[in-house]
Amino acid sequence: MPMLGAFLTPHPPILLPEVGKGREREISATGRAMEEAAREVARWYPEVLIVSSPHTILYGDYFHIAPGRGAAGSMAAFGAPQVRLEVAYDAPLREEILRRAQNAGLRAGTLGQRDPDLDHGVVIPLYFLRKAGVNCPIVRMGLSGFSALDHYRLGQCVAEAVEALGRRAVFVASGDLSHKLKADGPYGFAPEGPRFDEAVTQTMESGNFLEFLTLDPALCERAAECGLRSFQIMAGALDGLAVQPRLLSHEGTFGVGYGVALFPVTGRDDTRRYAAAGEQIRKERLAVRRAREDPWVRLARLSLETYLRQGHTLQTLPENLPAELTDRAAGVFVSLHKEGRLRGCIGTIAPTEENVAKEIVHNAVSAGTRDPRFPPVRAGELDRLEYSVDVLGCPEPVDSPALLDPRQYGVIVSYGRKRGLLLPDLDGVDTVEEQVAIARRKGGIREEDPYTLQRFKVVRHL
Repeated sequence: MPMLGAFLTPHPPILLPEVGKGREREISATGRAMEEAAREVARWYPEVLIVSSPHTILYGDYFHIAPGRGAAGSMAAFGAPQVRLEVAYDAPLREEILRRAQNAGLRAGTLGQRDPDLDHGVVIPLYFLRKAGVNCPIVRMGLSGFSALDHYRLGQCVAEAVEALGRRAVFVASGDLSHKLKADGPYGFAPEGPRFDEAVTQTMESGNFLEFLTLDPALCERAAECGLRSFQIMAGALDGLAVQPRLLSHEGTFGVGYGVALFPVTGRDDTRRYAAAGEQIRKERLAVRRAREDPWVRLARLSLETYLRQGHTLQTLPENLPAELTDRAAGVFVSLHKEGRLRGCIGTIAPTEENVAKEIVHNAVSAGTRDPRFPPVRAGELDRLEYSVDVLGCPEPVDSPALLDPRQYGVIVSYGRKRGLLLPDLDGVDTVEEQVAIARRKGGIREEDPYTLQRFKVVRHL
């Protein structure tokens, strides 16, 4: 039996009366929509719920699916320990999903569980579903740092497993929308916040899940979104199925977007298979970007590709490089992105080579092979990488954070021999406080240390 449908749900703790203590009335439209959706799901008579949550254990290179026979969780962290749920896990379905995921080349499993308790991204939708009479086993899964298409493919594995075992299943995609809808919200405002919410709610209304796979990663990062990857798994679980999309509500009262939607399955529809179209759009975007690369970026790409494919550093610089590359020296940072996510970034504050070109050659290889935050880039990844090169201007000391601007200036935080640097105009870094804190942590500098600040400009090549 194919999937019965999906429930796209937010998870604000304040939505529960036991936590909100009256403030839940400020998002009453969300509460009413959650109740309506839960009652509808109850009428589908599911035998199992597959629940994805951004707050379940997340790894950059692994899909974690909760092991064991079951789990419990409460809202104690939000002042309501009396709200407590216990669930049983559908172990045979979990194992079938994992078998199919591994056969599809996805890294997924039950290893690495740090906390067996149900997170609030799971507890809150289950709270409403239990009240509506839905009390069946679940499979609980986290998100990952993998691509949008990999999340979609995991959803396809879910649907295949559900059909193979004959389960009556509903996918519960837990996730808030943008966290940056209002200046007075807990995360502040970014213009990308409302744009993200508009794009996602339009997709909830239309049911065109291709949009979930092709949203601009920079827009998503600057919007500080929460649930998109959860929605991508859900889209894969409904691959090839006709749905009747119903956007039940959308609110941003507290500066965070809360969307509630239902997608009951009405039959099969082979035109609603989005993986190939999503991959084609990704390739086309990458081709356009590569066609626009300037000599700085082309040199960075050539350097890493030569190292990984031929086993040695680039020995001879390309001919006819601009004089700005060959006639001056400067610090350079090379950044790598894959599927919109950082894959490596290494640089030098001051020049270590005789010119910018050789600085790029050295740092491009380091970004791909020596960034301690990531495993070394493999040759098979090269065709999916995007490069940027930042050429640093001379740092200048500043005696106050008021003279910083995270869009215009990078920052160097120094204390003794410790230094931490952060480049300017990075997605998701919107305030001076965030910029300084990240740079300080990168340098291993404590907040109470009497550190000094420098700022610098860059010329960014994409």
